[in-house]
Parts: sequence; C-alpha cells; structure tokens
Amino acid sequence: MPRMIKSGLIQTSLAMTEGEGSIEAIKQAMLDKHLPMIEDAGKQGVQILCLQEIFNTPYFCPGQDSAWYASAESVPGPTTQLLSEVARKYNMVIVVPIYEKEQAGILYNTAAVIDADGTYLGKYRKTHIPHTSGFWEKYFFRPGNMGYPVFQTKYAKVGVYICYDRHFPEGARALGLNGAEIVYNPSATVAGLSQYLWKLEQPAHAAANGYFMGCINRVGTEAPWNIGRFYGSSYFVDPRGQIFAQASEDKDELLVASFDLDMIDEVRSTWQFFRDRRPDAYNDLVAP
Repeated sequence: MPRMIKSGLIQTSLAMTEGEGSIEAIKQAMLDKHLPMIEDAGKQGVQILCLQEIFNTPYFCPGQDSAWYASAESVPGPTTQLLSEVARKYNMVIVVPIYEKEQAGILYNTAAVIDADGTYLGKYRKTHIPHTSGFWEKYFFRPGNMGYPVFQTKYAKVGVYICYDRHFPEGARALGLNGAEIVYNPSATVAGLSQYLWKLEQPAHAAANGYFMGCINRVGTEAPWNIGRFYGSSYFVDPRGQIFAQASEDKDELLVASFDLDMIDEVRSTWQFFRDRRPDAYNDLVAP
C-alpha cells in the first residue's frame, strides 16, 4: 500500500498593524485569523499542517524595538496548548512556529511539533540567525542549541528548518541523516534576491537528501517596517527536486497537497547520495 500523506501549508498577511493595537491584541488577531484556516485544513483531512515563521506576530525584526520581547512565550505554553486541542480534534499533526521565551533574556525563534493526538513532541530552534540590513534577528533571538531533531509523528518523520536556515546545506543534510521524510521550512522573506533563491535552494535540499519539503512564506507588506513585499509562493517539493504544488504570491491561502512517501525509497534507490558520502573527507568543513 502506498504511504499517502495529505499535508497543508498556511500563508497569511498581517491581521493588525503595530499602530492599531497592543502586542497582545496583535497576537490574538493573528491567532483569530489562523484558526478558521487551521479548522479548514482539519475538515479537508490534512494530516500534517505547518504555519509560517512566528505565525502569530508580525515579522518585527526589521526594527530593534525591545517591546517585542514581550510577545515571546514558553514552548510548550498557551498557544501550543490551544493548538494541541485543535490537533486532537482533527487527528492532525501541526507544526507551530512561535517566538519562544525559555527564561528572562533567553529567547528563540522556535517551531513546536504537535502530534495528531495533541501530544507535544518537541521543538526545533532556528540555528542560523541573520543580522543584516532589514533583518536584525540577533537582537531578538539566540541561535538554536538543540541540533536537528526529527519527530516521529503519527504519519511521518518530520523535521523543521526555519527561514534563513535554508541557505545552509549542512543542517538540511543532518535532517536527512536523522531520518526526516518531510522537512518544513516556515519563512518570512521579501521580494529581491531571495525570491530567486526561494525556488532554488529548497528543491536542491530535497533532491540532495531525498525527502519532501513544505516551504511556507508570508504575503503582503507589514507596517511600520515596510521592508518590502512578502511574496508568498509557498510550495511542496518532492525528493527529485520538483515543485508539485504552489500557492499564490499575494493571497491568504491554505495550500493542500497529497503525496506518496514511498517515493523517498524509490529516489534513494536510484541516487545513492547517502551511500556515497565521504564524511572522512569533510573535516575541513567543520574546522574552527
């Protein structure tokens, strides 16, 4: 029997701007905007759903306003608990990207993984943190310190890579070696050079490692930062590096696609990249 999976990706625009309400009001508005789309995914029979990077706030990193520290919360915490109930209701795995507060002054860009029965399985913390014009992420996030975990969910082995991580092939390979069958990359990326890379890097990771990827981006512009247009274009890509489902560039959208995990074994039986690796020859890559 084929190992068929139905997966979903949610891309949305900002529900409320910084000038329209408090941080808590913005978080609530974003949650309220997502919940009907999450419910829709559940009603469509989606088995694994992934949301966008820090799904319940704006992408506030173009500024350096410490007020946004207050938007961080524990993981697991109130948001993951709420979505655990939705996961259990629909028997649906949910990947929940969120701003995590481990303790005062220790904050991470994190994605929690909730199993189909509502069980919190664990989290991935964004490893590579950019700090360049328009993306002052080191002001807000510590680099991840949990490696590249893969979570055995009810339906598949799931890994997570977050936004800027996708520029680094090492973690993508580690996820493959750790057994990932599907890697989700929740992102917040705007038009420019990254739009070209958006359709280049992740298909390359999928092909190099023989797994599926679900790649999520925001849509619209976000005041008051106005760093550019988030161009959506969320997509699924298969282990051959072929994009087989893609969302629009400018609409709030739930993208749903079905695919057969048995394709992983088929592709890896043709392209023996894991067999033919030479880790003994790669020492220079990790030299200090």
